[in-house]
Amino acid sequence: MREKKWWQEEVVYQIYPKSFCDGNGDGIGDLRGIISKLDYLKGLGITMLWICPCYQSPMDDNGYDISDYKQIAAEFGSMEDMDELIKKAKEYGIKIILDLVINHTSDEHRWFKKAVSEPESKYHDYYIFKDGAKEPNNWRSVFGGSVWEKIPDKDEYYFHAFGKKQPDLNWENRELREELYKMVNWWLDKGIAGFRIDAITFIKKDLTWSDREPDGADGLAKCTKASRNQKGIGTFLNELKENTFDRYDCVTVAEAPGVSYDELDEFIGDNGYFSMIFDFRYADLDIASGSEWFKRISWTIKDFNKKIMESQMALQKYGWGANFIENHDQPRAATKYLKENQNNPDAVKTLAAMYFFLRGTPFIYQGQELGMVNFDRKDIGEFNDISSIDQYYRSIDEGLSEKEALKVINLRSRDNSRTPFPWNNEKYGGFSKCEPWLAMTEEYPDINAEKQMSQKESIYSFYKDMISFRQNGAYRDCLIYGDIEHVESSENVIAYKRYTDDISIQCWFNFSSETVTEKIGREEIEVVWENMQEVEFKNGYLILKPFQTVLFR
Repeated sequence: MREKKWWQEEVVYQIYPKSFCDGNGDGIGDLRGIISKLDYLKGLGITMLWICPCYQSPMDDNGYDISDYKQIAAEFGSMEDMDELIKKAKEYGIKIILDLVINHTSDEHRWFKKAVSEPESKYHDYYIFKDGAKEPNNWRSVFGGSVWEKIPDKDEYYFHAFGKKQPDLNWENRELREELYKMVNWWLDKGIAGFRIDAITFIKKDLTWSDREPDGADGLAKCTKASRNQKGIGTFLNELKENTFDRYDCVTVAEAPGVSYDELDEFIGDNGYFSMIFDFRYADLDIASGSEWFKRISWTIKDFNKKIMESQMALQKYGWGANFIENHDQPRAATKYLKENQNNPDAVKTLAAMYFFLRGTPFIYQGQELGMVNFDRKDIGEFNDISSIDQYYRSIDEGLSEKEALKVINLRSRDNSRTPFPWNNEKYGGFSKCEPWLAMTEEYPDINAEKQMSQKESIYSFYKDMISFRQNGAYRDCLIYGDIEHVESSENVIAYKRYTDDISIQCWFNFSSETVTEKIGREEIEVVWENMQEVEFKNGYLILKPFQTVLFR
């Protein structure tokens, strides 16, 4: 067994600050709202908060377009509020990690403004500019359209892998890199526990800037083929680690799409760049590619099982994973994975337990603990997310009708997880006293925190008990540090074993609405956890009721 690390024991709760709790009554969530809910988070059993970007930003991509890394956006509060949040969370035994967005800035960052207004200044080389009368190549940005945006009144373009208001930083420039390292250390000196690191595999580009084979009706090619996880990126990532993270006992969680399983040792091995990594392969099992929502794929629980287990075995071989089923870029898990059973509490609990007891640090996204589901928007004008709007129009360009395109966007929109948190059944869900920045999933939801906290059988209560069982139960060492092994099961059941040298726990999850009988191959079992009152076991067979979860020794 590898050396134990403190961050392996954490239970992380992701907060999208704009939608969590409005503390000052302007319809936008903020830092004071988060401070006011620390009791709730502590009561749930959370030990760490990942807070999405709350830095100064024009909010073109909801904060992932940063105009000042050392200022808090006015709608979220002040740096004094952030300092108070870090201090008060610590009093609750809760650590804070922030998003680190260092592939790009906002075009309103002072560096970029100077780069454009003073092309002879050092700041011009902080970004990627190319001269010419037309786009330098045919690469498509992640949010649609060319990666190249023209500078007004000049034959010059700048590069943006994401939105056109998010110019990419030029990581080939050492002075730029050193500016970023100083900023990272400034935040770590403030007392945060580390970072979730956004889009970090985009920092190295194919410097030939050559055209790629078109892959869409627009004649463009996905920039991920030439600007994600490119050869030589390890030099940058090692330098980043050595100049920042290695100087602190901090945790780093990488959003690193495009990394193959045989590269994981470089990323999360004993000398890897990061503490842990998100794997999106099972999160994107319903679409042909991580960025093409309109290319839908049908899948089965057997497919889901295979992707989960392949991921777990690869992560176990090299290091540690960050386990999740929801985040700010994904639709609600209950809708995506459970489909017509999204409102069945037993099904939601089984999905929760299946991922929560995997090997790795579990991440919970706000509202997931209530079993929140997707919305159903009637018009593209009701969406805020720039990626959703791009995918809608690209869907139509690719041959879908407006009705078909809207259905696809409703299923995958990032706005699904960004709707305001429902604290109670009042107007606007108790999130705010006034109309929120984004419409609720439902106006007067049956799903809300206040109601579920008072119900012993609610999804919230299940999450609370499940967290306590992992963190404080008799089998915590096995469930946190133990290895994992796939267990053969029937097609609608996911099963695996968590084990140490002296304890073995089998985990069984029935994702079917039918009763399923599984041969266990032993005459006695000791049930240690379940989501229903009784477990049926006869003559070496485990009889699983619809959507039943059973953990046994």
